Amino acid sequence: MPAERHSLFALGLAALALCATLLSIFFADRPISAYAFSHTHDMRAAFALPTRLVDVIEVFASLGLVWSFVRAFRNTAFGGSGEIVLRASLATFLAIGLKDLLKLAFGRTWPETWTCGNPSFIRDGAFDFSPFHGGVGWASFPSGHMLVACAACGCLWALAPRLKPLLALVPLLVAVGLIGADYHFLSDILAGSLLGWATGGFVAKLEVPVAKPA
Repeated sequence: MPAERHSLFALGLAALALCATLLSIFFADRPISAYAFSHTHDMRAAFALPTRLVDVIEVFASLGLVWSFVRAFRNTAFGGSGEIVLRASLATFLAIGLKDLLKLAFGRTWPETWTCGNPSFIRDGAFDFSPFHGGVGWASFPSGHMLVACAACGCLWALAPRLKPLLALVPLLVAVGLIGADYHFLSDILAGSLLGWATGGFVAKLEVPVAKPA
C-alpha cells in the first residue's frame, strides 16, 4: 500500500475507533458491564488470566531495555533486531507513562469497587468522569492494559510484520479478559487500544535527526 493511502487508512481507522469509543460511553458501557457482572462473575479468574500477558510484555520490555543499555555501553552496533528490541521496549515504557497521566486527566470511575470503597457503576451506579480527581478509584479510562499491550504490539507490527498474527492475537486476548472479568468498560478498552497503537506506530517510525559537525 502506498504511503499516502496507508496514512489515510490509518487515520480512517483512528477516526472510527474514536467514534466507537464515544458511542460506547453513551450506549454500550453500562449494559456490557452489567452483563459481565451477572453472567461471567464466577469465571473471573479464567478471564483475568489473559490480562497477565501485559505483565509478560513489561518484563520483556525491561529486559530489552537493559540489554540495549549494555550494548550501548559496550559500543556494540544494534543492527536490525537490536533496534526492534529497543524501539518496542521504549514504546512499552512510553505507554506506561502515558496511561498514568491520562488516567489522572480523565478521572473515570470503575465498573466495580476494587479498593478503598471506590464508587463504581455496579455498586453505586457511578458512571462519571472527574478530571484530575486523583486516586486509584478514578483511574478506569483509558485501559492501561490495552495501552501497553497495543503500544508494544503496534511497534512490532510496523517493524516485524512476520509476527502480525501473534501481534493481533495478544491485544484481542487481553481485551476479552478485561471485558469478561468486568475490569474495564468497553470504551476504556477502545481508547486504550487506539492510543496504544498510535504510540507504538510513533516509536516505530520516529527518526531522530543528528546534527552534522560544522
